[in-house]
Amino acid sequence: MHFMGTYTPKLDEKGRLFLPAKFRNRLAEGLVVTQGQEQCLVVWPQDVFDAEADRVSSRPLTSKSARAYTRMLFSSGAEGALDKQGRISIPTTLRDFAGLDRDVVVIGARDRLEIWNPERWREYEQQALPEYVDLDEDDE
Repeated sequence: MHFMGTYTPKLDEKGRLFLPAKFRNRLAEGLVVTQGQEQCLVVWPQDVFDAEADRVSSRPLTSKSARAYTRMLFSSGAEGALDKQGRISIPTTLRDFAGLDRDVVVIGARDRLEIWNPERWREYEQQALPEYVDLDEDDE
């Protein structure tokens, strides 16, 4: 199953977020929430996070970028699970990092979900759209 689509759920006062019902089965075995690039959050199904951790572990510790990525990925990580209502809890530190308040945007990103501040998501879309439109497989 691929995560696809754009959704606009709301965070409750305790930092919990309802995830779209169609994604809940894929996350039922556990999940990890981490800082993402572009100041969003990433919700990884546990098995996808484990595969990413294995990929990162295969890079040499002598690589500065590998060390930096490892530090950011693991230091910000929070393991979690869906509650009975299909919500996840997002720790305050991660909400602060991503600038999340009540309104959020959740996007499907193939093997993971991303949670964005709505304004940052709009800015990202505006920047990325011209590049996306101009993509041409013959440019490779």
